[in-house]
Amino acid sequence: MLKKIDKVMAALGNIRAMERLHVDTYTENLIENIPGDLIAESSEGQLFVGAQELNGYYFLEATFLSSLGFKTQKGSHLSFTGGKSDLDLKSDTLEIKSEYSNVSRRYMTDVSFEVTRNELKRIVQGDFKQVQFTCKKKTLTFLKKA
Repeated sequence: MLKKIDKVMAALGNIRAMERLHVDTYTENLIENIPGDLIAESSEGQLFVGAQELNGYYFLEATFLSSLGFKTQKGSHLSFTGGKSDLDLKSDTLEIKSEYSNVSRRYMTDVSFEVTRNELKRIVQGDFKQVQFTCKKKTLTFLKKA
């Protein structure tokens, strides 16, 4: 019943009704084809990572799928704990913004972190038990995927 009312309201030009009816296939397609490997997950979401090397600098490209959205101009932190030693990474860019998919009702957040070759090796080898992503006052906690 409410969907029919939204259709009528959208036909009359109501912007909010149009947004509720819109199917975001672009973001959903990005979510289904995330590059990288799934290294950690929890009930809060999933963490996919990939590595990139540019002129001798190494970057950890992290993609977070969760029910929380992030938007900040102050950057974020990614902490790997439970291994030989803890590893705390600061985001390479300060601007972070999540993309929302109204199909799966999840947010996708892409963040790049500058790492050393040894830090990247530790992450790839799985030298951690838990991962925490902190942005503003929100924190996502993930456990290493078995």
